[in-house]
Amino acid sequence: MEQVAELLKKIVPEVVKEVENRYTILQNIYFNQPIGRRALAEIISWSERPLRNEIKKLEEQGLIEIEQKGMKVSGEGEDVISRLENFIFYLKGLNPVAQSVMEKFHCQHVIIVPGDSDQDEAIKKQLGKEAARNLISFLKNRDIVAVTGGTTMAQIPRSMTPASGFEDVIVVPGRGGLGERVELQSNTIAAELAEKLGAQYRLLYVPDNLGADAMESVVNEPGIKEVIATIRQASILLHGIGGAEEMARRRGLSEEEVGEILKKGAVAEAFGFYFNKEGMIVHTTTSVGLSIKDLKNIRTVIAIAGGASKAPAIQAFLRYHHPTVLITDEGAARRLLEIEGGIESE
Repeated sequence: MEQVAELLKKIVPEVVKEVENRYTILQNIYFNQPIGRRALAEIISWSERPLRNEIKKLEEQGLIEIEQKGMKVSGEGEDVISRLENFIFYLKGLNPVAQSVMEKFHCQHVIIVPGDSDQDEAIKKQLGKEAARNLISFLKNRDIVAVTGGTTMAQIPRSMTPASGFEDVIVVPGRGGLGERVELQSNTIAAELAEKLGAQYRLLYVPDNLGADAMESVVNEPGIKEVIATIRQASILLHGIGGAEEMARRRGLSEEEVGEILKKGAVAEAFGFYFNKEGMIVHTTTSVGLSIKDLKNIRTVIAIAGGASKAPAIQAFLRYHHPTVLITDEGAARRLLEIEGGIESE
């Protein structure tokens, strides 16, 4: 498939661009259906006139259906999207990019989704879909699955079709809550993921930014203590990687505290730990659940983060820890290699 993609790029580059455009349109309709043409134009930053022409062609080919509520992808269209995913990966020359990231950061597997989630929200949904697919491939009965919170992580259960055979699996939040929107919290994501897997779940009703004294008191409560013990037995972890400033603000830290963390050179955050660009821990916050030190005891660690703006944070974290699987997008991967001194972005 890689050779076919390279040949097409040389012989008919204009066709390649057309394939990429139609794939983007189909993908965005699929993830936002039913959706109107004007809303779609805003999402993918197209003017309505050329988009109207492409939509007409896709409808004539039977790949989309237009109803009163808006457009949706047909069954045949879903099949085309699925078949195109791997082809677009090679068409965009992402195989050598994935290999370079894998070699430079010693990850066992690197999966790159075409596109940049900074520019296209549908890419976050595709990242969630890939994370769900990988979870199923690694999952064994009796596993304990821990999951953290965030916008990309929330897409994991939403992208899954209901599974069976995992009745003895337990899904848990990897961390306490950050006090953000309930649908983005690890408790919510854990419960939704368990429902899709037909698995059990345990929830952790502890904020992640309590003072040290309050935290010590809470974690010694019998019910909380039992859940934390279960979390620390996790065999699979799905987690995001955050930018230091973004995560400090999400944790509700004061402007003074945010400034102090950034002065220390922090660019990335995970599990309440802040890392500088060399991958050294420069700041730690009080938190409950999994610690960065627990990663070495977890069989399968799946890290998910995308967007070119996240590249410095991804780089910093990967210098500290090498996950089993890194799932990222084209924007982040190409930028990551640029700042690491690797291959140039096309």
